[in-house]
Amino acid sequence: MDDVIVTPIGVVHGDITTRDDAPKNYSESDRSGTLEIYPRYGDGLDGIGAGQTVVVLFWLHLADRDRLKVYPRGDRSRGLRGVFATRSPVRPNPIALSELKVIARDGNRLQVTGLDVLDGTPIIDIKKKIDP
Repeated sequence: MDDVIVTPIGVVHGDITTRDDAPKNYSESDRSGTLEIYPRYGDGLDGIGAGQTVVVLFWLHLADRDRLKVYPRGDRSRGLRGVFATRSPVRPNPIALSELKVIARDGNRLQVTGLDVLDGTPIIDIKKKIDP
């Protein structure tokens, strides 16, 4: 099989600087920050604005990619589980998914809330959430 090449479309700016400081999941986060989309991809933001929810895929560039079993949420009392049965950042392809509320848009920057990733994390895709 050929290698898959993923090109970042932007980067996160926020106040989460350590893994210990990061919320365990976007659904538990009230942290705000900015999604800076690189200028060459800026036109892709047309149609996204304040009040909407976006699904964002991140590349967890600092994650361990060699382990296949983890303790869910670091809780050793729960026993080891396969990484694919958890939301752990530890995985062969460290892709994270978050649903973020757009607070404002300024050109190629989205101000969002619900961040659960580190400052400097590469963004690999954004999709507008379809409301039921």
